[in-house]
Amino acid sequence: MELFTKYNRSGIQDRQIDTLIGLSKGIIADGNINQAEAEFLYSWLIQNATTQNPIILNLLDKISAMLQDNFLDADESAELLSVLQKISGEKSEIGELSKSATLPIDDPLPEIIFDGKTFLFTGTCAYGTRQQCTEATAQLGGIIVKTVTKKLNYLVIGTYVSDSWIHESYGRKIEKAIEYRTNGTPLHIITEEHWLNSGKIT
Repeated sequence: MELFTKYNRSGIQDRQIDTLIGLSKGIIADGNINQAEAEFLYSWLIQNATTQNPIILNLLDKISAMLQDNFLDADESAELLSVLQKISGEKSEIGELSKSATLPIDDPLPEIIFDGKTFLFTGTCAYGTRQQCTEATAQLGGIIVKTVTKKLNYLVIGTYVSDSWIHESYGRKIEKAIEYRTNGTPLHIITEEHWLNSGKIT
């Protein structure tokens, strides 16, 4: 009986992943993910989370954080698109994933001061969901903002971004930050790795 239960559970998980791959292919077919598509996928993940499939649970956590404010913004849409492309095995039409080291990062990298300083995260982070990154920063006194302004202190770029970042939604944030930095605004563009290596993130 135990063997049958284990086999049955494995079969269910296999079918779930097959279905998830199919859903992902359909959702990313037009190269964009809108609010309704994200909510549909979120609903499906909730219904299929009972088998404790780690892929489904991790994706559920990520989308749950994205939809926490009931709004999927352009940056979150691009991040979710990247995740579903990896799940479905589809090659991105906008470029393969690459390390954020190819981006216009501050050189030399600055010391990171958290208390009272403003932070904005963009791209896909290896640490966890954007919500988890912002919570870790807020616990150290950092102030989380949603847009690039002259008052932003640190733009943190997730570990994985697209080679053609300039065409991505997060690319506009990076371009704006570069513009401010070039014009003398004390705004730093740093990698997620540097943020993690600050010695304060747990």
